[in-house]
Amino acid sequence: MTELVVLCGGPRAGVQRTIERMRELDPGVVVLHHDLHDLTRGRVHRRLRDDVRDERTVLELAHGCVSCTIREDVLPTLAALAGTVDRVVLHLDPRLEPEPVCWALGAMLFDPGTGTRCTAADLVDLRAVVAVLDPDEWLDDATGDATLPERGLSTLPDDGRTVAQLAVGQAEFADVLVTTRPLDPDGRTATVLDRLSPGAPRLPASSADHRVFGADLPAEARRGVPGGVHDPLLRGTPPLEAAHGVRTLLFSARRPFHPDRLHDALDRLLDGVVRGRGRVWLATRPDAVLWLESAGGGLRIGHAGDWLAGAGEQAWTEVGDQRRAMAALAWHPRWGDRAQDLVVLCHAADPDELDAALREALLSDAEIAAGADAWAALPDPFGRAHDEPCQYPAPARGERGPDEREGES
Repeated sequence: MTELVVLCGGPRAGVQRTIERMRELDPGVVVLHHDLHDLTRGRVHRRLRDDVRDERTVLELAHGCVSCTIREDVLPTLAALAGTVDRVVLHLDPRLEPEPVCWALGAMLFDPGTGTRCTAADLVDLRAVVAVLDPDEWLDDATGDATLPERGLSTLPDDGRTVAQLAVGQAEFADVLVTTRPLDPDGRTATVLDRLSPGAPRLPASSADHRVFGADLPAEARRGVPGGVHDPLLRGTPPLEAAHGVRTLLFSARRPFHPDRLHDALDRLLDGVVRGRGRVWLATRPDAVLWLESAGGGLRIGHAGDWLAGAGEQAWTEVGDQRRAMAALAWHPRWGDRAQDLVVLCHAADPDELDAALREALLSDAEIAAGADAWAALPDPFGRAHDEPCQYPAPARGERGPDEREGES
């Protein structure tokens, strides 16, 4: 089966050097790239090259969006290449996070011309996600609050994603990190990456080896498989001790959040934090699992399914074995599987102060005693999905496809 590697990252020179190195390691590798700089005009520039060809095509899309690009060209092109070449590198536009794209490869059905609908993952073997980063700039990008339009990475006015969300999303999902220069293993950036993407090999672009093709990766490498809302929040074995001012907060609680107080507390996740992520339970929404994800100065929170507590037997049969086991193991006589579970990676914020702010946002004993009818009347500033800054609508984890909020159609 044709092997597929997804390549992402922002530093243009570093990405090009990585591609050059990949072609040195495998001269026959096919590189597929879709440039989205013309997306607002409904145009996508496709480049397909290997050791004998370099084809450039301008595609006209009726609905200029990333999901259209993937559905109408990326998937059919991969299908055409499958079985005809040994290896393909899907080089993503620098504004894209790899996880939604990989979700599309494994979940979006299409007809490759056989009359039978399938996914791209049925036709190619996704071996690895490789992210390229510049150690001199990445940490500043990952902890800032600049938006993609402010950096010239997006021309769409409704794209409120931050550079931090992009930088963190690329590095966190990667199986391999390629750096534009050797990374100091004892430096602050390396300390953050040790906790954000533990186990991912870090290779200089100029001397990267066959691990960029998914060879000899750790057993826990996700290889492009998106995480589920109820998966463990800590992947692999990241260090939990403090180093270079970098500390990790593990927050858990078995009572609901007061929506208004949580909304105020979320401001704490936008300053001095590299990444916050996890499951949230609001008093006003006893059945809903909310997924929270922050990076630098950007935050998203949205509906991501329902708790098993209060659900019928069918819900238990529809979820996976791991979730059933985890729910049963931690079952509370009153709350069932409802719980707050967050992991926050801090680079400048005080985890103890964050913990205190989040605990103050939980319902008090008196509010718990008032009962569910009183909770339902609490003010709730969260819509079905919520972003910070508040004016931007956010995609909810598990409910959206690969459009990355770019040119939504």
